[in-house]
Amino acid sequence: MYAPLFQLRAFDVIDNGAKSRVLELLLEALIAADIEYLRACPSAPSLYESGVVYEEEPGERDNWQDIPETIGLGSGDCEDLGCWRIAELRFRANEHATALITWREVGDRTVYHIAVRRADGAIEDPSRLLGMS
Repeated sequence: MYAPLFQLRAFDVIDNGAKSRVLELLLEALIAADIEYLRACPSAPSLYESGVVYEEEPGERDNWQDIPETIGLGSGDCEDLGCWRIAELRFRANEHATALITWREVGDRTVYHIAVRRADGAIEDPSRLLGMS
């Protein structure tokens, strides 16, 4: 199994604007992988029909998962679910949805959340729709 790992120590020193730019590029890479999966496996379920649920990852860990990994685990967190939804909107509905990145400071760390900005400007949050409180 091919499983690249990014360890982004630069996030300790770059500002939130720079972090957002880096995250946007990484999210686009995951979206591209998910689109290619949907192209290769046209019978793959849609996110909301897949049975997967939102599950927060513990502590400092943030493993990013593509569609088949998320299906296999039965759960994903915000970037996994958000990128899946964006990929299916782009590939199956020909809608150019994008990732919406928000963040908040919790103690000495920054916590990010990924949702979906639909082409009409509406915000869709797959994590909330699939169980995040």
